[in-house]
Amino acid sequence: MTSDGMAVRREVLGAAYVDRAVSRTDPVSAEFQPYVTEACWGEIWTDDRLPRRERSLLVLGMTAALGRMAEFEAHTLGALRNGVTVDELIAVLKQIAVYCGVPAGVAASAALRAVLERTANGTELGD
Repeated sequence: MTSDGMAVRREVLGAAYVDRAVSRTDPVSAEFQPYVTEACWGEIWTDDRLPRRERSLLVLGMTAALGRMAEFEAHTLGALRNGVTVDELIAVLKQIAVYCGVPAGVAASAALRAVLERTANGTELGD
């Protein structure tokens, strides 16, 4: 795994999240974790043509559209780490509801609420 990719992955998603993902590596996923780290975090997230903040917003829209709420939650936390405000996240929810459908907006709203509850004391953001 590239150190740049792993560093960015940890900065955006948090060390605890990444440690959980990597610790679950087994013979089936042994090649998958390094691939995700290299392709996603080492290639895409280190490309400086888009700031991390904008990448976070894009990922939220895409994961909501695909109904991937576990990833939406993880990247909501990442978006907060990348400087997206709660007010901006609420605006994103409205846009998700319009472009992806109200059910997607409702699911994303529940995921956002769950993240905000976990971060209310600030410990989740610090990891």
